Amino acid sequence: MSRAARLLDLLQVFRRYRHPVSGAALAEELGVSLRTIYRDIDALKAQGAAIDGEAGVGFVLKPGFMLPPLMFSEDEIEALVLGSRWVAERADQPLGQAARNALAKIGAVLPPDLRAGLDESTLLVGPGAPLSAGESELPRIRDAIRRQRKLTIAYADVNGASTERVIWPIALAFFDRTRVIVAWCELRNDFRHFRADRVVSLNIETTIYPQRRAALMKQWRIKLGIPLRSRAGD
Repeated sequence: MSRAARLLDLLQVFRRYRHPVSGAALAEELGVSLRTIYRDIDALKAQGAAIDGEAGVGFVLKPGFMLPPLMFSEDEIEALVLGSRWVAERADQPLGQAARNALAKIGAVLPPDLRAGLDESTLLVGPGAPLSAGESELPRIRDAIRRQRKLTIAYADVNGASTERVIWPIALAFFDRTRVIVAWCELRNDFRHFRADRVVSLNIETTIYPQRRAALMKQWRIKLGIPLRSRAGD
């Protein structure tokens, strides 16, 4: 493994820990000597990484440090290309354009050999189903989720009958042929899933819903039996 790749791996390990981690633990995880870990920590510090701590106490990386984006492996580049292409085909137009812009920014700073992998990726995404009229509101729904605002929607059931709901949107799920809003429904007093293509109309309210989105996501995951995400060192 090259030293540059090892530094990137060390940085990724640091980001999984919120609390100080010992040099010995880092050495064991990366399969290198403790002396190598200390040298690599000094190298990251020289590149601007704010790493606090010392031998025998432990080390922690302060948020905000980024190595130059040329430090991607071939698999990571292919994952970025495939993900961006999928978003461009399956999401709304603004989000698709954002994915293309992000990929262009990454490509602009990659060295020529890695940029070729970005441009010549053989991982393709087929065209998705066109967005329906209701799904044209996806940018506004995403905005409501980010700002934790209630939505008042007119929602059509499978027979076309429409009801008015006040919901607390917490997530959007993108499938090949449909997009689903995950939300707390005030009418049902429970979590519900709403197909975006059945949203007849919507209005973003000025009211912020009373619980934090992260807490609602946790409750939703527990209700559905979805394993909660965990981070090493928590």
